[in-house]
Amino acid sequence: MRIVALEEHYTVPRIVSGISPDVIMRRGFPGPGVVWSQTIKRDELAELGEARLADMDQSGITVQVLSVAGPGADLVTGQQGVDMARAYNDALADACTRHSDRYRGFAHLPMLAPEPAAVELERTVRQLGFCGALVNGATDGRFLDDEAFEPILARAEALDVPIYLHPGIPVSAVRNAYYDGLPGNFSFSLALPTWGWHYDTAIHVLRLVLSGTLDRHPKLKIIVGHMGEALPFMLDRIDETTAAEAKTRLRRSVRETILDQLWITTSGFFTLPPFMAALLSFGVDRIMFSVDYPFASNARARAFLDALPVSPADRAKIAHGTADRLLRLAG
Repeated sequence: MRIVALEEHYTVPRIVSGISPDVIMRRGFPGPGVVWSQTIKRDELAELGEARLADMDQSGITVQVLSVAGPGADLVTGQQGVDMARAYNDALADACTRHSDRYRGFAHLPMLAPEPAAVELERTVRQLGFCGALVNGATDGRFLDDEAFEPILARAEALDVPIYLHPGIPVSAVRNAYYDGLPGNFSFSLALPTWGWHYDTAIHVLRLVLSGTLDRHPKLKIIVGHMGEALPFMLDRIDETTAAEAKTRLRRSVRETILDQLWITTSGFFTLPPFMAALLSFGVDRIMFSVDYPFASNARARAFLDALPVSPADRAKIAHGTADRLLRLAG
């Protein structure tokens, strides 16, 4: 069975080295010498050759759609950020050319320069064959509903490519209020993979809905990972508590908007309870397979896919069918 994985990460160490440690730490990333997931997985992130392909082959992963694992150009201002994003994308395009049947790409954008970011998105789609863009959370404390990012949203809509909303590190005020003061590394983990970045991403989606941004861009396609970032579980509650005001301020209910314009992936979530919530809330046509490699295991993700209590036709939709259509991948 053909299997496409959408939230799979890479980095280019020589490009990362050009980002000031002060910038990295100011945005919430650990400073030099701190061991965390990016440090532990540095070799796997940087490897786009035989070792990665062998790991894919062991679990029968046909295609990885690759995206930058931060820190990246979205932290860097001015022309340096624009040049850095272009360098990331060119490096990925080279890997995709060398392994054209195995790798595809999401664009990495200089988010602090929205107009050049829109230009870079178009370049990567039209010239490099990329499938859309991946955005890592808020940019300098602003989500994509901020009017500054209209050029990026409009360009993605015009190109008919999705934006993958990936978690970013919550802003410092949120980290200080909600997550700090715990022993050991618990504050950092609670703010990021344990809890914080999933709800930060859900808030990102809800801001796009409640602000009317998705009404203004009704053909814009959004993808989120991690089995929907808790939105499947909360969808009924969200819709009920916003229904009255949505009738006067929005063209559609919150539920309708989300189900019209949002797709979700399985990245990093390999147990049945969240999958069943996603299936019942979104339906099988909105769920796509992902691993979150190298932070999650290809083998575990594949075993989860094979064990899902769905029909063979629905398993094929999750494994590749919906992704092939949404991202216009060659079969």
